[in-house]
Amino acid sequence: MYKDIATPVRTKEILEKYGFSFKKSLGQNFLIDPNILRNIVSHAYLTENSGAIEVGPGIGALTEHLARGAKKVVSFEIDQRLLPVLEDTLSPYDNVTIVHSDILKADVEAVIAEKMADVDDIMVVANLPYYVTTPILMKLLNDRLPIRGFVVMMQKEVADRITAKPGTKEYGSLSIAIQYYCTAEVAMIVPKTVFMPQPNVDSAVIRLIRHNEPPVTVIDEDFLFVVTRASFVQRRKTIFNNLQAGLQNGKAKKDEILAALEAAEIDPKRRGETLSIQEFGRLADALHPHFA
Repeated sequence: MYKDIATPVRTKEILEKYGFSFKKSLGQNFLIDPNILRNIVSHAYLTENSGAIEVGPGIGALTEHLARGAKKVVSFEIDQRLLPVLEDTLSPYDNVTIVHSDILKADVEAVIAEKMADVDDIMVVANLPYYVTTPILMKLLNDRLPIRGFVVMMQKEVADRITAKPGTKEYGSLSIAIQYYCTAEVAMIVPKTVFMPQPNVDSAVIRLIRHNEPPVTVIDEDFLFVVTRASFVQRRKTIFNNLQAGLQNGKAKKDEILAALEAAEIDPKRRGETLSIQEFGRLADALHPHFA
């Protein structure tokens, strides 16, 4: 059995061996607790026929646990300095492919077609860099990739927003954007003490499982997200005032906005945070002829 990468002693050894220094600009915080890594992987329900996609493998701490549980692992690493480190630390595992690329610019669909043609299902399992958590999730969802779901670590505050329910202060356009595609739940909280270097905040692991069908059917998905973003321009304002401010030519189309709210059976005095995704769907369809 190989020694886990993610112990404080082994992590320090590897970093010293390669003279590696952390880059704050890349959001590099490495996990140094094997139990937490095993726990993260357990939430993905991988089988021996699963594929796992990882973003930002660092020195391979999570990658090796994925390699032990999945048939194929593909990890996207942007930092060239880590490539020789990963080649060394992951040498025992022949089912891992490291792709030197920014995930936001990568053709993930092509990589899946090339590297994962023979897996039954694919999960994204990653300790996401905090500064690009949302863009990464939205890219992987919008690209309509054949992914069953996500088990990903992020800043706890972002996790709270993604999994928030209507009527809570965390609920907003990000909650709706993610929950349109997936069920969303917090799987575990991860204290900042198990990272090197320690971040300033605690983290959370969320589990997202793709819907077979979205919870609401709309005329235009992109426009639904335009409406939800507009509805939260200023949280304390009413939906009517926010739509005027947030939609193109909204001020000039007050009557159309009011008519759409009435058609969708939504009180203009309500705030965006009180609307369910189904209500936003009705509202987007009612506004569509006037703004899309």
